[in-house]
Amino acid sequence: MSLLVTKDLVKWFGDTHAVDHVNFTVKDSEVLALIGSNGAGKTTLVNLISGLFRPDGGQILFRDADVTHQSVHGRIKAGIARSFQLVNLFDQLSALDNVALTIFSREGKTRNLATLASGDSAVWDEAVEILRLFGLEAKARMLAGGVSQGERKLLDVAVAYALRPKLLFLDEPTSGVSTREKAPIMDTITSVVRSTGISAAIIEHDMDVVFNYSDRIVAMHQGTILADGTPDEIRRNEAVTTTLIGTTETR
Repeated sequence: MSLLVTKDLVKWFGDTHAVDHVNFTVKDSEVLALIGSNGAGKTTLVNLISGLFRPDGGQILFRDADVTHQSVHGRIKAGIARSFQLVNLFDQLSALDNVALTIFSREGKTRNLATLASGDSAVWDEAVEILRLFGLEAKARMLAGGVSQGERKLLDVAVAYALRPKLLFLDEPTSGVSTREKAPIMDTITSVVRSTGISAAIIEHDMDVVFNYSDRIVAMHQGTILADGTPDEIRRNEAVTTTLIGTTETR
């Protein structure tokens, strides 16, 4: 069953058709990889779905509801969340505080940071549990600016996860980390996603990550969908191989 559906979604920047009548779906409880060269339209598509951009045409349906013109906050409330390629954390706050602040925001509780520790034990318990899920419980009291790059990536995803999404978009969760860190990061993320039954759509350039961790791959090229299929189907797709991946990377 489809969790998210776009119908003929369009976004123009001047004469450039960044997203050109795209029909895109995310299914319930799947890990989807969104691939394509720079400028293919991947990030623009995610920005449209998450509400950062307004479409020039088309429709976005989430859980059968039309969210095409909803605000970013409205889409978060509906169950769409995202993390960014450039990690956006409060570096002078602890890892625990970063997650707890997101939970307070989700619950509509706004208050001064100095008073956060005075109550709402359920929020703090949930924040600790989320850090545990992402293997970061031991880093709870460390400043976010002091953890490793790989841990920052996981913390950024944990903060997005704290919004309790049904669909989580991840923008290059392994960029900027060493090769040896990529598998542990993806093992953790996919374990959390699959164990909690949410869906994840991952923008990713590392083809080892794409083929090893995704249930389905959508390839974009020049604002359109070039191919959509299982990893094996995409690996055998000549158009994708020659246009986006290259034969040496699909062995």
